[in-house]
Amino acid sequence: MNRREGEGCPRRNADAVQDANSSSPVIAAFKVFQQELDTKHDKHERLVKISRDVTIESKRTIFLLHRVTSVPNADDILKEADVKLDAVRQKIGQIAEELRGEDIFQFHRAFTAGIQEYVEAMSFLHYIRHRSLISLEEINASLVFMRPEKVDDKGSAEAPQAGGPVLTFQVTPSDYLLGVADLTGELMRMCISSVGNGDIDTPFQLSQFLRQIHDGFSYIGNTGPYEVSKKLHTLRQSLGKVEDACYALRVRGSEIPKHMLADVFSSRTAHLDPEEGVV
Repeated sequence: MNRREGEGCPRRNADAVQDANSSSPVIAAFKVFQQELDTKHDKHERLVKISRDVTIESKRTIFLLHRVTSVPNADDILKEADVKLDAVRQKIGQIAEELRGEDIFQFHRAFTAGIQEYVEAMSFLHYIRHRSLISLEEINASLVFMRPEKVDDKGSAEAPQAGGPVLTFQVTPSDYLLGVADLTGELMRMCISSVGNGDIDTPFQLSQFLRQIHDGFSYIGNTGPYEVSKKLHTLRQSLGKVEDACYALRVRGSEIPKHMLADVFSSRTAHLDPEEGVV
């Protein structure tokens, strides 16, 4: 019985299949898809790393700002915070450069945590200086970057890159709201520090400010992003602790020496039910 041509020669068959695959338009299309997915994955990983740096530096700025309640002159701390936030903005400029020409929502999950932390640090600094809430427009106005010109080996500057010399980054409304929701926790800690230092005016200012923020989030209700409704419970807890401190100061403030107010406040907040919100 004669063997058919090509039978029993796996190498020849594999070469034939490889030649057919290399010329197949389907295989060529999938190679293009592979390159696009690899490029997108690499960009996503770079954005995650930059966002992590933004988160770390923003947290350090927040820790620095908490010292303003324990020093007589806070100008030096505020100036140092400005320097740190300038460095954070340079990191956000790298995010803007990575997103140039891309759909921001394809990579939003990669950097949203860092942007929320930056909004929290910026709003905390703004409140300490102006006793008000920074707006989304003010935050976006600070995220405008000048793209540097590239200089070749001969020392001459190259032509401006496509898209112009100005690069901007726009914080989304959801990231702004989530950052403001996290701000309430820092204001609650600021209230504790103020009471410990004998400052009985700041807690009442913070209580009124937090109540306004809570009322604003209540107007959003269930119509906003899902993450906002999750953080609303934490916001209510922070407001409840601050209002409880104000109650203790108003009712028993004249009976307790200033250096003992922090102990009384801590004992009262320790008995709060962690699952109980503000009605």
